[in-house]
Amino acid sequence: MSSNDIIVSLDIGTSKVRAIIGEVVNGSINIIGVGSADSEGMRKGAIVDIDQTVQSIRSAVDHAERMVGITIDEVYVAITGNHILLQSSHGVVAVSNEDREIGDEDIDRVIQASRVIALPPEREIIGVVPKQYLVDGQEGIHDPRGMIGVRLEVEASIITGAKTSIHNLLRVVDKAGLKVSGLILSSLAAGQLALSKDEKSIGTVLVDVGAGATTIAVFENGNLVATTTIPIGGEFITNDIAIGLRTQVDAAERIKLKYGCAVVEDAAGDQLFKVTRIGSNVDKEFSQIDLANIIEPRVQEIFQLIRAEVQRLGYGELPGGYVLTGGTVSMPGMLAVAQQELETSVRIAVPDFIGVRDPSFTSGVGIIQFAAKYMRSRQPSAARKTTPPAKTSAAKVKKTPADKPGVFERFKNWLSEFI
Repeated sequence: MSSNDIIVSLDIGTSKVRAIIGEVVNGSINIIGVGSADSEGMRKGAIVDIDQTVQSIRSAVDHAERMVGITIDEVYVAITGNHILLQSSHGVVAVSNEDREIGDEDIDRVIQASRVIALPPEREIIGVVPKQYLVDGQEGIHDPRGMIGVRLEVEASIITGAKTSIHNLLRVVDKAGLKVSGLILSSLAAGQLALSKDEKSIGTVLVDVGAGATTIAVFENGNLVATTTIPIGGEFITNDIAIGLRTQVDAAERIKLKYGCAVVEDAAGDQLFKVTRIGSNVDKEFSQIDLANIIEPRVQEIFQLIRAEVQRLGYGELPGGYVLTGGTVSMPGMLAVAQQELETSVRIAVPDFIGVRDPSFTSGVGIIQFAAKYMRSRQPSAARKTTPPAKTSAAKVKKTPADKPGVFERFKNWLSEFI
């Protein structure tokens, strides 16, 4: 990797499509551009309209490009959904160097060996996550580079997904004029950013509550050990508001974002707003307490379902508790309800980067961190069978003198987006 490189992540969610541009400078990451657009063509985390999704991707990417003044060609794409499965695998190779020193080539070969598993025809490998390496039988090695040995083994988790979902995702990105540098499991990337080393070691549940779906990922002994998706999220709260106040869904979403509170006791009775009701020309006035009475039961149900799903996966009370992320958990009172329903320690994870300090950006920023750490020296994911580019850059950036503004000019352009 060069000392100054660009990585772009693309997170296609049910409510928003986000393109985030990260700059890697001497190993540290700076977020230099963010593009966001309303997500059309997505339902419960799945693509239901190719053309609308393509348009949403283009809008988000254009927004990010204008902010920074570069052209994005390649992206790392987040993948999630209830079709994702984890499968354990084992790979073994002989160390090829004459001096028996283990190098990158040996690690690549042993990971390729672990990919040789029996798969149904409708499934495809998305990626491989090494749990541990073994050198001549010695266990617990996380990075065997430079070690001396004869036999190199790896215990890995193979991430697989439905071919239909994978290829539809690749297709919309391709039709948007972008090349996929790699598919990265959203929960794995979010865990890279949101969880500490200790939390991943002792056992923690990472919950990403999105608009159309909630992704649950269980980390234990430093690795992702289970993941699942339940088709419930912030959209259900919005629909309840629309039915309860008898208003349109778009109006209900705006009301939720502006006045939403998940705990009735914390709601303000003097916080009033007017709602245009369906079938009437007369606006009706409601208070934040009225709104909280609609929201609180649904939020309670969401966390009850999350707890039941974690127990179904075979994990009870993990020492690390729960870490929440995703746009829906930004609502006031969500943390209090989560602590009450989950009956354990709960916190909300927020990326610590300027411009993206919001739980909804956790997955996108996590992808940049994950790609910078694990994927830059390797070929793009085999989910898209293409020959690797000559330069392993996630985002080829076309910079011309005219397109390369100074710091002040870039700040002025960024500021103009909000004026």
